[in-house]
Amino acid sequence: MRIQAENLTDIVTTIFEKTGSTADEAALVAGSLVKANLMGHDSHGVGLVPTYVRHIQAGLLIPGTSAECVKDDGAIMMFDGCRGFGRRAGGEAMEAAAERCRDTGVVLMTLRNAHHIGRIGAYGEIAMAHGLISMHFVNVIDHGPTVAPWGGGEARYVTNPVCIAVPGTENTEPTLLDMATSLIALGKARVAMSKGEQMDEGLMIDADGKPTTDPSVMYGDPKGALLPFGDHKGSGLALMCELLAGGLSGGGTIQPNNPQLQSIINNMFTIVVDPARLVDMTWLQSEIDATINYVKSARPADPDKPVIVAGDAERARTAERMAAGIEINDEAWAEITATGEGVGMENSVFDVA
Repeated sequence: MRIQAENLTDIVTTIFEKTGSTADEAALVAGSLVKANLMGHDSHGVGLVPTYVRHIQAGLLIPGTSAECVKDDGAIMMFDGCRGFGRRAGGEAMEAAAERCRDTGVVLMTLRNAHHIGRIGAYGEIAMAHGLISMHFVNVIDHGPTVAPWGGGEARYVTNPVCIAVPGTENTEPTLLDMATSLIALGKARVAMSKGEQMDEGLMIDADGKPTTDPSVMYGDPKGALLPFGDHKGSGLALMCELLAGGLSGGGTIQPNNPQLQSIINNMFTIVVDPARLVDMTWLQSEIDATINYVKSARPADPDKPVIVAGDAERARTAERMAAGIEINDEAWAEITATGEGVGMENSVFDVA
């Protein structure tokens, strides 16, 4: 089925309102999930709604919760998400860091104990809206590991994303790198399993450490594991996400002595920079234009596929899906419908395809 982004946002907003969110919070979280779908990141989209609602009902996600500033020391700011919606907590922390960066030129911000913060690019977008550059390192705790370290036959990390955001110019779109340190996000295995599809080879191993294309191994007992991107390079970055995001935020790492309540908790280590404090902005913007143009001028390896840079694919998918609608497979839609009905919504609300 296909559904227009506006209709999907309204449905998801209502679900969160009925589970305890204010109208503003519900719209923020719903909009963030739908935007992930629009960008082609279905693993971070509305397929997460049933999980979020289950966590709310279990007391593992607390609607109506603001980020708490636990340390304010000039260019160092530390926040606690208090198990509230990650998109709200992360957004509040980023806005505060961006405002502070106007005074200090650079801010080191940490966030701990936030429920799933979603697509990390959202926080890079906040920085770029203020004309700032940002770097983000995130770890994932409160449940078991899902990604094998380089050379390992079982999981020791989660997907631990890294994001770097550089504002655009009058001539060049923003450059936003947002990537998991695993070859794929765990949610992509969930999406494939719900569609009854196999994965490509080389992405995961089963519980015995053997290569597999069956996404269901990630949800069995015992579980399989995703593989890191770039072999030792992705594995090394995943470790640094644990130490920076989990360690320096005070939120903790994936190591098994920390409690695991079977929720999704993110910690984030962020650096925000005002580039105008470092270089002349006219010169920098000229360099950005020239560099991006130079990279994209490379002869394509495939004549039918132009060279792209970080952010191009998401912009193209967003335009396509805004026009054609967002495709959701039958199983995922059935789960969303059941979740909505379970919190008191009429079945007819979901007849919008």
